[in-house]
Amino acid sequence: MHMADALLSPAVGISMWAAAGTAAAIASRRLRQQADDQLVPLMGMLGAFVFAAQMVNFGIPGTGSSGHLGGGLLLALLLGRHAALLVIASVLTVQAIFFADGGLLALGANVFNLGVVPCLIAYPLVYRPLAGTAPSDTRRAIAIAVAAVVALQLGALGVVLQTALSGLSSLPLDTFLWLMLPIHLAIGLVEGVATAALVLFLRRAWPGLLEGEAPGRRPAAARARPLLAALAVAAAVTGGVLSWFASVRPDGLEWSVTYAAGTDALVAPGDGLHGHLARLQQRYAWLPDYDWPAADAAGAGAAPAGAAAASADPAPWPHPKPGTSVAGVLGGVVTLALVTGVGWLLRRRRARA
Repeated sequence: MHMADALLSPAVGISMWAAAGTAAAIASRRLRQQADDQLVPLMGMLGAFVFAAQMVNFGIPGTGSSGHLGGGLLLALLLGRHAALLVIASVLTVQAIFFADGGLLALGANVFNLGVVPCLIAYPLVYRPLAGTAPSDTRRAIAIAVAAVVALQLGALGVVLQTALSGLSSLPLDTFLWLMLPIHLAIGLVEGVATAALVLFLRRAWPGLLEGEAPGRRPAAARARPLLAALAVAAAVTGGVLSWFASVRPDGLEWSVTYAAGTDALVAPGDGLHGHLARLQQRYAWLPDYDWPAADAAGAGAAPAGAAAASADPAPWPHPKPGTSVAGVLGGVVTLALVTGVGWLLRRRRARA
């Protein structure tokens, strides 16, 4: 559900940057107040894992579309909502700058839809009331599934409203809405089941890991090292190998744009702020679309707003690509470095306070 710049006007894009930036600033201030030395390395490794997990699109049967794990709710469950927001914002920033996944003008909207909504709305306002204070595994799983669906529905609604307010595309509002919500309902159900399964596994393997379950008591350093090592291996394997098995069908947003617009692609304006940011992104995108630049150029002709065809997969499956493996591992390392750097800066500011 990464929005491209072709969907947003400068006014809406800048407004969403301001909204997401304000939320991130508040989250940073709240996080500085936490004296939890185990949190920063856990944030970094989980950020690397979520980056890799987002590369693995799963097909939605009968639709010609696909989806991927958003990760915001998972991060909130394990880190708390404020740390989770900073991590998912870091993941989306790395994706936009170095892999041209989502536009730079749309980065604020993507952080809001994929970060603020699951971390600051779905987690505290949906999951927590449903789960209660001492939930059984079944109740916890149901609460996670419902929260995941709500987060995806609100995020999809946000995309539609931001696109409509921009007035930049010719997408019919009612058609776009009725395509976006059902397809993201299916994606949300899959994400809910996957998130619940992973959370229950981690809770049993590392008691006290879930945020709020044992306030201020993360696993001790000696017990945290195996967890961090396991997350590092999971991130490397997911980004380096499992990404080969990702569906190449368009994701829910691209699929919806294709059918609503009646075309495979929407083209952003080539001048003004759109043009400047597009050139900036082209300069720093090492591996656009998670592959070697030459391979990306060879398959050119599709704009970021939704270029993939909505029919059958055009290539054999799985898709072993060295460029994809490099992108998965390198992106995880860059995300780890960025999240760790942010956490380190916040910890230094706390120490000086």
